[in-house]
Amino acid sequence: MKLTHTQAVFLMVAVTLMWSIAGVVTRHLEHARSFEVTFWRSFFTVVSLLVILPFFQGREVFTKIRRAGWPLWLSGVCWSIMFTAFMVALTMTSVASVLVTMALGPFLTALIAWAVIGHRIPGRTWLAIFVAGAGIAYMYGTQIEAGRFAGTLVALCVPIAGGVNWTLTQRAHAQGTQVDLVPAVLVGAALSSLATLPLALPFQATSHDLGLLALLGLVQLAIPCVLAVVCARVLQAPEVALLALLEVIFGILLAWLGANEVPRPSVLTGGALVVGALVVNELVGWRQRI
Repeated sequence: MKLTHTQAVFLMVAVTLMWSIAGVVTRHLEHARSFEVTFWRSFFTVVSLLVILPFFQGREVFTKIRRAGWPLWLSGVCWSIMFTAFMVALTMTSVASVLVTMALGPFLTALIAWAVIGHRIPGRTWLAIFVAGAGIAYMYGTQIEAGRFAGTLVALCVPIAGGVNWTLTQRAHAQGTQVDLVPAVLVGAALSSLATLPLALPFQATSHDLGLLALLGLVQLAIPCVLAVVCARVLQAPEVALLALLEVIFGILLAWLGANEVPRPSVLTGGALVVGALVVNELVGWRQRI
């Protein structure tokens, strides 16, 4: 799939919109809870990717997975943690809290890459990390009082695993090993399904729930993950990072309009600091490279 820059931008916006439906959809589940929600979404993601991947990459993609080295499998473990923690967090705290916490991803990635493989962090990024950290600290502090702190801590596993995943991928690339992220998503979804299956029993999901979770597996995860990789071949990293922030905005709005989940003022304030810091950091860095 060959895209122009404009097409890639619009497609990436569509990707973030698809990512953002998870919160509002989970609010309309009838009986499925916690690990069962995670199991079914990951299971339907596996089924979807088993159909989608051969279409995009041919049947040899499965041979590549079997012959892949440790980087792809470690990436799959990171994806499985992200899939599991994200859905469990959504069942424990508000959609806005989960999405704002996930927006820390680029900063945590920078810190992990700095600590593990020695990537230099510019002064502007250190300042942005400090501002974003202040926003998260304020949001977390108010959530301790509200009794939703545990869910936000679970959500924090998502950007941490994402940072580790990116660092592993970069290190493998530096050593001459390429990691295809789309098959790694399939591995991650399969590992997430296997890990959460014992915790999901006995199943309580209704046919209504299964329909919604199948929607998440296909439309919220499998399709946008493949399309995001396609977009990343055309867009620069800062562009992808900035456009990905739309997931936070779309997700909060959809939960507000579709499930009447009004975000707390502390979450909006903390989120504004996090998102604002990321936007300024990426725009300054982009301008310096032009």
